[in-house]
Amino acid sequence: MAEYEHIKHTFEPVYNQDSEILVLGSFPSVKSREHGFYYGHPYNRFWKVLANIFECDVPETIEEKKQMLLSNHVAIWDVIAECDIIGSSDSSIKNVTPADIKSLLETSNIKYIFANGKTAEKLYRKYTLPLTGRDVIVLPSTSPANAAFSLEKLTSVWRILLDI
Repeated sequence: MAEYEHIKHTFEPVYNQDSEILVLGSFPSVKSREHGFYYGHPYNRFWKVLANIFECDVPETIEEKKQMLLSNHVAIWDVIAECDIIGSSDSSIKNVTPADIKSLLETSNIKYIFANGKTAEKLYRKYTLPLTGRDVIVLPSTSPANAAFSLEKLTSVWRILLDI
């Protein structure tokens, strides 16, 4: 049986002064930690959904991913800076140290905050909302575990990023 590991988030948020939308995940999966960047699992649909929305090619490299985000005024980060976790299991997360999202909000032009899935929303409301007073809008998770949503359905719902 897998055991808890204490893991620190090792990659920085992606944002700049022009970022207006912040998309928050919960904590990087094992595959993302191995890859060294957000949504690194090959079956996570995050990059495909955003490419569909922004009508561009699916980015392959970390630099291409950063460029796509920043050129569309999107910032990404995770709610958790470090925690105890078993593998990639969001439901196992405990002993949380939240990321300093308040500082990011104070040094950017973020107008809207979105959570990539219910776990990110729950963690944001518990650890970050009391510090920022800024609400979050939950979107269906792009995780491969969210089999109820096809790529087309995810893209349709995530189009809200264009409508704000």
